[in-house]
Amino acid sequence: MTTSRRTLVTVLVAVLLGALFTAAPAAAGERRRTHEGTIDGADYLVKVPKRWNGTLVLYSHGLYVDPWKPSQIMLATRPETESWLLDQGYALAASNYKGTFGHAIEEALTDQVALLDWFEANVGKPRRTITSGMSMGAVISLKLAENNPGRFDGVLAQCGEYDAHGTWNSALDMLFALKTLLAPDADIDLVRPRDPQAAQAALEAVVAEAQKTDAGRARIALAGALGTIPGWALAHEPEPAASADRLAQQAMWVTGAYLYGYGPGARPEIERRAGGNPSSNTGIDYRRQLVRSAGLDLVRQAYRTGGADLEADLDRLAAAPRISADPKAQAYMQHFTVARGTTPSPVLTTHTTGDGGAVAGQARWYGDQVRRNGDPALLRQTYVGRGGHCSFNAAEEIVLLRTLLSRVDTGRWPSAEPRRLTAAANALGPDYRLVPELFDPQGKEKAMPPSFTRFTPAPHPRPSH
Repeated sequence: MTTSRRTLVTVLVAVLLGALFTAAPAAAGERRRTHEGTIDGADYLVKVPKRWNGTLVLYSHGLYVDPWKPSQIMLATRPETESWLLDQGYALAASNYKGTFGHAIEEALTDQVALLDWFEANVGKPRRTITSGMSMGAVISLKLAENNPGRFDGVLAQCGEYDAHGTWNSALDMLFALKTLLAPDADIDLVRPRDPQAAQAALEAVVAEAQKTDAGRARIALAGALGTIPGWALAHEPEPAASADRLAQQAMWVTGAYLYGYGPGARPEIERRAGGNPSSNTGIDYRRQLVRSAGLDLVRQAYRTGGADLEADLDRLAAAPRISADPKAQAYMQHFTVARGTTPSPVLTTHTTGDGGAVAGQARWYGDQVRRNGDPALLRQTYVGRGGHCSFNAAEEIVLLRTLLSRVDTGRWPSAEPRRLTAAANALGPDYRLVPELFDPQGKEKAMPPSFTRFTPAPHPRPSH
């Protein structure tokens, strides 16, 4: 594997998993009970303070890519959050899910409930139980509450793909555009790959070559716009203003997240789980999809710079043969990976505005589902003005948990106005401000001030319904 390839694989792992870090070690003499074990093949970790306040936070982690996983089961998105919660008397629990790796949503929905049963039988029945999760774990947390009404008192969903099936369709759109526009005659299987690694290598080579020219970069931008991928990826830098910088950061998402995370090499795992190919672009009008995209102006600028013909490329996409899904696989994804929005308990969501790993339109889509199927009064949605996927600091995570717990305790939402949340997060002090840079191979961190903001995301480009 080349250095460049290793870097991009590291980026993929970081993007898909979000801020996964080893939990902070317990202080000397700290008095808390730790339980570790296995339930039906799934490892678990539970920590209970001596002076437990009666609240349990059941945490659901994001996607683990084989062979990478944290050295310890995660109990919060940030390790500082874990320490703060334990110091405040909260009990924490998490399962690593059977099999650990891949899109183990089906397993997680069983394993997390089994762990809750174990906790109630061996530690005690919580006075209130909160389910929290990030990335893939966010939809797990929502579906835990939806599938088990009465068992969870609130949900904190962070940087979530609430319609993971829709994400796979959106990824297919982007990869379909790349193949059609950059290598129309190449024998590259985007779905049901006969030789996944060969197809993956061929597609990688095509995209790498395209990045060397303005015209090639314009076509990568078109692919990104079909998925409403933002031109902001770097958490430690302000949102770029120059078109060239926005194109470069958008391309980081397209190549670092979607080419690797959803390309031919990733297909066997999801197709094995679903029982076939769950993704389709049958009937999709890409010209119409681009017109609705927040990235339209960036694409037009890129095509002017590259001297390429946007209308001709859209004609080529319109004429290209479509890919159909297997109905059984579609049904699997709809059942296990798509939130319904029924809100049996209060839900608080948060998203960074520059998230291209799970686009912020997912949160907008979930809000629409709640208006159709649940109680909008039970939902609050917040945004953090920052690039990156799950690039929150602990202060932001803690304040959101406190906001949700206040709603659970009082029956009323406290203010979720950005200035109030930011002030409350700032009051926690400098020890809770580290933010990971997910596109750095070493995963460097930097202290950054809390940054809640008002934001209206672009629509989810390819919702399941």
